[in-house]
Amino acid sequence: MASHAEATGASVETIGGGRFLRLVRRGKWEYVERTNASGATAIVALTEEGRLVLIEQPRPALGGVALELPAGLVGDTPGDEGEELARAAGRELVEETGYEAREIAQVAVGPSSPGLTSETIGIFLATGLRKVGPGGGVESEEITVYEVPLAEVEAFLAERVARGIHIDLKVYAGLYFAHRAWAERSRPAR
Repeated sequence: MASHAEATGASVETIGGGRFLRLVRRGKWEYVERTNASGATAIVALTEEGRLVLIEQPRPALGGVALELPAGLVGDTPGDEGEELARAAGRELVEETGYEAREIAQVAVGPSSPGLTSETIGIFLATGLRKVGPGGGVESEEITVYEVPLAEVEAFLAERVARGIHIDLKVYAGLYFAHRAWAERSRPAR
């Protein structure tokens, strides 16, 4: 998939690269592009009991551990370059948490860090969860899965911060969508 700069015909200069990323310059601005994926997904997974499914894993870029929504890249597997966001979200949910969703709906899409990267991320709400596997990610990942009651998430996050765990800001966006979905579900029928 072409980067935004390439798609608009702007002059882009590659100034560095690795196996999965390249550093580019457009005018005076430098930013990072992925070379192996067309985007990313994050999943707000909500159990029937009102528990938010979160993951925790080491993040070398932070020099520590991060608490996150289940998430992953889109189209990063050879042969799946044209993978759709919703399919990737469902796949990542099963890989990382062991849950499969009966319903998965996109609730937002946008840039993940617009001053740093051209990457966009789709946020999905996953409901009707059914445990189908152990989760924990693929062989290169060290994922711990948590199921936290919505009413206790803020205290859980504060406890993790006190332990030195980084909280991915998408978790807070996910809370908005989780609370909204839970309120709609809990609303009496008219």
